[in-house]
Amino acid sequence: MAAMAVREVPARSLVGGSRVGYGEDAHRLAAGRALWLGGHSIPEAPRGAAAHSDGDALLHALSDAVLSAFALGDIGVHFPPGQPETADMDSRLILKRCLELVAERAPGARLVNAAAVVTLDAPKLGPHRDAIVASCAEFLGLAPGRFGLTFKTSEGLAPDHVQARATVLFEVWR
Repeated sequence: MAAMAVREVPARSLVGGSRVGYGEDAHRLAAGRALWLGGHSIPEAPRGAAAHSDGDALLHALSDAVLSAFALGDIGVHFPPGQPETADMDSRLILKRCLELVAERAPGARLVNAAAVVTLDAPKLGPHRDAIVASCAEFLGLAPGRFGLTFKTSEGLAPDHVQARATVLFEVWR
């Protein structure tokens, strides 16, 4: 019988495998509100998200995706709606705290990719794509090429809302 080769174990190893998270968010659109997507203002939007916080549906979906990858609930658990301290809250702070919660739960977790779809009938978001991708990638600590962003319309089925869906992929190292 031939001797078995000894396999060297790397100093760092992928212990928890990969973790995938999914999140989505939707808000009714209302006059007199600013529209924020991915931490980026859409100034030509005639209406913005009616929400307790700033209503950034994209950052909310990403935040829920980050939390779901590690079974940490959703943003409603960590930032209850109706609380004075979360009124008009900047959604970048929500995402930052969700990433901190993951770091506390799984110190070796590393976000490697994220993708999102935003559904909005008007205005067209194409001119904002690069800015939104850059903004989200920065908040997530990713290179812009590791954040995929797709825009859709509801084809008139839901013209009074904005919706976002997001997935994230983590690797867990030690």
